[in-house]
Amino acid sequence: MTVLVLAEHDLGRLSAATARIVAAAEKLGPVDLLVAGEGVSAIAAEAAQLAGVEKVLVADSPALASLAPEAVATLLARLAEPYEHIIAAAASTGRDSIPRLAAKLDLMPITDVVAIHGPTRFDRPIYAGNAIETVSSGQAKHLLTIRASAFRPTVLGNSAPIHPVNADVATVAKFIAAHRTESDLPELSTAQIVVAGGVSFGSAENFALVADLAHVLGAAVGATRAAVDAGYAPNDWQVGQTGKIIAPDLYIAIGISGALQHLAGIQGAKKIVAINKDPEAPLMKLADIALVGDLFEVVPQLIAGLKR
Repeated sequence: MTVLVLAEHDLGRLSAATARIVAAAEKLGPVDLLVAGEGVSAIAAEAAQLAGVEKVLVADSPALASLAPEAVATLLARLAEPYEHIIAAAASTGRDSIPRLAAKLDLMPITDVVAIHGPTRFDRPIYAGNAIETVSSGQAKHLLTIRASAFRPTVLGNSAPIHPVNADVATVAKFIAAHRTESDLPELSTAQIVVAGGVSFGSAENFALVADLAHVLGAAVGATRAAVDAGYAPNDWQVGQTGKIIAPDLYIAIGISGALQHLAGIQGAKKIVAINKDPEAPLMKLADIALVGDLFEVVPQLIAGLKR
């Protein structure tokens, strides 16, 4: 039962999510890792070092430069025949491509997998993360998107062979532009420490306190939907049901009350520290450590103390 995994990569580097997806896929059988894009030879070499990878398939073509979901789905459909499981991360590329692949192959995808019990049994969250559903699939092939944050990454030290594959795909979609948030902080979806802020900060200038604390801790920055909608933080910082699902070792929530939609995104956090002036806020009651106080007093003191 060989498994095909679609590698996540960005700006010429393999995403940290890929090592986690490979670790999950190993539970199902030998893993072939597909690296698709344009000029991806360095990424393929990096992918070949992941333990558990049997071989790296490289689809290098200008048509795949933007990883348009139509092109990726066409490529996966062409490669699908020998594989029982085809897996992608539950991120933008996988969420766009796997449903299209499912339509091409007339199969039902299983999305947001957080646990694997066997080749045909998987756990996925439902009802905004308030319940976990165990899905048993009797299909000939299984198309999965996996939450990378639910699995520990595999290690390096491998030297898997690299094989080019036919990357001649066509798409009617045209890539226009990419708008990026430049940051030297860790990737939010796989970070071990996340510092997040809510709408209580009152402005984008005040929200910079969250980034200041994150820099001191080497953490990623997150935000509630309300803070994003108010313009205090960019969309890719949003944590929650309609944002990114995270599972850090430490989650520091500042000025966040804890709406259900936000809690759905942080249920995998190992330890939660909440800072809020309202001791009755839902997240304060769920936190491992709850600090009652004015965030404009507490956070600067915390930053100064950490720097010392």
